[in-house]
Amino acid sequence: MSNRVVEGRMVTPERLAELVEGERPLEAEAIQDADMDCPDCGENVISVGYMPNITEFVTAFKCQECSWADTDRD
Repeated sequence: MSNRVVEGRMVTPERLAELVEGERPLEAEAIQDADMDCPDCGENVISVGYMPNITEFVTAFKCQECSWADTDRD
């Protein structure tokens, strides 16, 4: 499990997914570097893959410094 600092707080993969999704996922993978800069503040973006329900897999992207977040949903 890879915990990371996001907006000044240490978060687990599940908590990172919950920050983006709004509710706790069924399962979450390890947090990864997204190899992109935040479009709002230019800082580092990280990603986490998770299952919000039994039939869906989502990758979320979250800035480590500001509130910007996005997912790969269409």
